[in-house]
Amino acid sequence: FSFLQERLRYLLLLLLWLRGTGCFYVPGVAPINFHWNDPVEIKAVKLTSSRTQLPYEYYSLPFCQPAKITYKAENLGEVLRGDRIVNTPFQVFMNVEKKCEVLCNFPNKAVTLTVEQSKLIAERIREEYYVHLIADNLPVATRLEFYSNREEEEKKKEKDVQFEHGYRLGFMDGNKFYLHNHLSFILYYHREDVEENQEPTYRVVRFEVIPQSIKLEDLKADEKGMCTLPEATGSAPQEIDPTKENQLLFTYSVHWEESDIKWASRWDTYLTMSDVQIHWFSIINSVVVVFFLSGILSMIIIRTLRKDIANYNKEDDIEDTMEESGWKLVHGDVFRPPQYPMILSSLLGSGIQLFCMILIVIFVAMLGMLSPSSRGALMTTACFLFMFMGVFGGFFAGRLYRTLKGHRWKKGAFCTATLYPGVVFGICFVLNCFIWGKHSSGAVPFPTMVALLCMWFGISLPLVYLGYYFGFRKQPYDNPVRTNQIPRQIPEQRWYMNKFVGILMAGILPFGAMFIELFFIFSAIWENQFYYLFGFLFLVFIILVVSCSQISIVMVYFQLCAEDYRWWWRTFLVSGGSAFYVLIYAIFYFVNKLDIVEFIPSLLYFGYTALMVLSFWLLTGTIGFYAAYMFVRKIYAAVKID
Repeated sequence: FSFLQERLRYLLLLLLWLRGTGCFYVPGVAPINFHWNDPVEIKAVKLTSSRTQLPYEYYSLPFCQPAKITYKAENLGEVLRGDRIVNTPFQVFMNVEKKCEVLCNFPNKAVTLTVEQSKLIAERIREEYYVHLIADNLPVATRLEFYSNREEEEKKKEKDVQFEHGYRLGFMDGNKFYLHNHLSFILYYHREDVEENQEPTYRVVRFEVIPQSIKLEDLKADEKGMCTLPEATGSAPQEIDPTKENQLLFTYSVHWEESDIKWASRWDTYLTMSDVQIHWFSIINSVVVVFFLSGILSMIIIRTLRKDIANYNKEDDIEDTMEESGWKLVHGDVFRPPQYPMILSSLLGSGIQLFCMILIVIFVAMLGMLSPSSRGALMTTACFLFMFMGVFGGFFAGRLYRTLKGHRWKKGAFCTATLYPGVVFGICFVLNCFIWGKHSSGAVPFPTMVALLCMWFGISLPLVYLGYYFGFRKQPYDNPVRTNQIPRQIPEQRWYMNKFVGILMAGILPFGAMFIELFFIFSAIWENQFYYLFGFLFLVFIILVVSCSQISIVMVYFQLCAEDYRWWWRTFLVSGGSAFYVLIYAIFYFVNKLDIVEFIPSLLYFGYTALMVLSFWLLTGTIGFYAAYMFVRKIYAAVKID
C-alpha cells in the first residue's frame, strides 16, 4: 500500500508540474512600452459566430472606416483561421480619458445605413455575431458578472466574473434588432519601474469593452464631435429596422485604470475561462483508470504468454503440443504479406508523419512557445512540421513495403505522399468553395492555396521520396519464422471475433481516457475559445499511446489464438476503433452543444469532423499496428519451431 501511495505522490507531482507548464509561456511578442499620450492602436480581427461557423472580416459590415485601410501581413495560421487584421478609426492615447466621442462623420452628422446594409446588420445580429478587436495584441473581452449558487448572505458580497471573447454585435428583443453603437473601452495599464528623473512608462495589460445600444436622439453630439451619454435608466436602444434606412451615430469612450497585473501574466484573464477543477478531476481519473487497466492487461498477457511459451518449448511432449490449438499453430502463416501492401504501408507512413507532428507540436506548445498571444503560430507550425516529417513517414513506409515483399518503390512513395494529404486537400477544397460562396474570410485565398500546393509538392513529396528510398534500401524487418508455401486454412471464427465488434471493444479504453480533453478541444474549435492546456494534452497523448498499444496487443493475441493469421489490416482497423467513438461524440456535441441550423455551417462541421476522425484513425491505427507487430515478432522469436 505504501508503494502505491508513493506512486500516486509522484504522479501528483508530475501533474502539478504539467499544470505549471500549461500556464507558463514564452510570450509571442516583446512588450511595448508606452509613455503618457502615446497612441495605442486598436485593430479589428474578424466577426465570428458559433451558430454559423463562418468568420467575416470587420469591414464586411458598414462600420466607420479610417482614411486609409491597411491590412496586417499575416502568417499561414492566421489566414487559415480566417483572421483579417485591419486598422480602425478609434483614437486611443495612453492614459488619456475620453468621455464620449463621435467615431465618424465628424463632428455630429448621423450615419445613414441603406436598406441593404440594415438587412445585413439585422441578419448578423440574428446569427449572434461577435466582434473581435485587439489593442497591443490583446483581444477585447466583455466582462460578465453573475451571482453563483452560494448561500444568500454570501451572494451580497461576492460576484463571479467571467469574460467573453469579443463583444456582441447587437441583441434581439422579440422581433426587433438593436445594434451596439457605443463602445466603452476600459484599458488597464501596469506602471513600470523607472529611474527617478525618467518619464514613467506604461504597458497595456487588459482590454475590456462595455457595448451599449443608444438611440440617435439620446446621444447629444456637439460641434466638437463630443457627445453626452444619457442616464442608464432613461435611454432607449438603437433599433435597426431591416425594411428601411436607419440613422445612427457610432460613438466610443475610453477609460484607463491602473492594474497590478504584470505584462507577463496579462493573458491569464483570457485563459482561465473554464472550470479547471473538472479538468483536474477528469485527468487524474483517466490516469488512474488507464494505469490500473494497463497493469491488469500486462499481467494477464505476460502470465498467459509465459505459460504458452513454456508449454510450446517442452521437448518431451511434442505430440500433445501438436494437437493443441493456439497461436503457435499459425507460425508458418503469421508473416504472410497481406492484400494491398502498398496502401497499407502508405497509410502507416502518413500515420507516422501525423504522430511525429502531433508529438512535437504538443511538446513545444507545452513549453509555452505556441501560446495564444502569437496568433496562428500553432497552425503554421503544424503545417510545416507535417511537411518536414514526410521524411520519417517515407522511411517507415518504405521499410515496411520492402518487408511485405513489395517491389514498386517509386509508386509506393508517390502513394504515401499523396493518399492522405490528397483526401485532406480534396475535402478542404470542396468546403472552401462553399465558404467562398458565402464571402466569408474563413475561405482560404487562392494564393495561399497555391502556396500550400507548392509546399506539398515542393517540400513534402521530395522528402517522402527521400525517406522511402532509404527505407526501401534498408534491411527489411527481421521476421523470426519462415512463411509456408501453402496458406493454412482458417477455422470458422466466433461472433465476437468480427471486425466491427473488435472496433467497438478496442475503442472504448483509449476514448474513455481522452474524452474530457476532447470536450475542451471541441469548445476551442467550434465556440471560439482559447485552447491552452497543453500540459494536460501532453499527458493525455501519452495515455492514448499506452492504451492503444495495449488494446492492440490484446486483440492480436486473441486473434492468433483463434488461428486467424490475417492480422495486418485488421490490427490497423481495430486499433483505430476510438475514432469511431470520436465520430459518435462529435454528433452528440453537434446536437446538444451547438446551435447550428443552416445547411452550410452543418456541412462545414461534419466536413472538418470527418477530417479529424480520419486523422485520428490513422494516428491510433499506426500506434496500435506497430505495437502489435513488435509483439508478434517477440512471441514467435521466443518459441522453438522445428
